[in-house]
Amino acid sequence: MYNTSLSFDSIGIIASTLCAIHCIATPFIFIAKACTSICCANAPTWWVMIDYIFLFVSFLAIFFISKNLTVKWLKISFWLSWIILLFTILNHSFDILYLPQNFIYIPSFLIIVLHFYNLKFCKCEKETCCTNNILTK
Repeated sequence: MYNTSLSFDSIGIIASTLCAIHCIATPFIFIAKACTSICCANAPTWWVMIDYIFLFVSFLAIFFISKNLTVKWLKISFWLSWIILLFTILNHSFDILYLPQNFIYIPSFLIIVLHFYNLKFCKCEKETCCTNNILTK
């Protein structure tokens, strides 16, 4: 019998990586679309909603991880990165102020790095204090 578990760090890494891939792929998809049709230069609503889905999933992962984090700077770094990611996505949707389009990669990759750091270096005396496994078979 296999014992498979998926921690919130793993979910955060997956969500942040998929978000980064989504952000990287967007310009190429719309360049190809612009070459094939002249109308609708903006992204379709369903494509923009993917940003908010990734944001929600990363919020949940960070929320559940930060409940058990004992390292204060790591908890602050997670939430600060998420807030910057939230602002960047909202800014992209509503044009609040000018930010380069590539700015979104900074908080996204920072969240990935923080999740990896938390997976590798979060050591606790109790087995369950740092890892929240949500799927166990």
